[in-house]
Amino acid sequence: VQLVESGGGLVQPGGSLRLSCAASGFTFSTYRMSWYRQAPGKERELVAAITSAGGSTNYADSVKGRFTISRDNAKNTVYLQMSSLSPEDTAVYYCNAYNIVVGWSYDYWGQGTQVTVSS
Repeated sequence: VQLVESGGGLVQPGGSLRLSCAASGFTFSTYRMSWYRQAPGKERELVAAITSAGGSTNYADSVKGRFTISRDNAKNTVYLQMSSLSPEDTAVYYCNAYNIVVGWSYDYWGQGTQVTVSS
C-alpha cells in the first residue's frame, strides 16, 4: 500500500496550491479519502474528507469555502485544491485512506507534504 502526496511548497498569503495523493496497493474506489494536517506543536486535524464515490464531502470550519477536495477513481488519486491561503494553513498535509470491511478497519497514511504560507 502506498499513498504518495505531492504539490506542497512555499506560497505567499492569498495564493493557491493543489495537493495530489496517488494511491496504490488497495481498491482505491472503495475507500473514504481524507486530508489531514499537522502544524508544529499542534495535533493532527482533519481538513477535508470525501466518500468513496465522491458523492459527499466535509470540511473543517477553518477551510470551508477555501479548500475543495475531489477524487478521480480512474486515476486512483485524491486532490486538495487550496485557495486564499494564510500563514495559519502552514502545516504538513497528510493523505489518509479509510475503509471498514467485514468489521475490520483499514487505515493508511501517506508520508506528508509540507505547505508553507509566508511572504
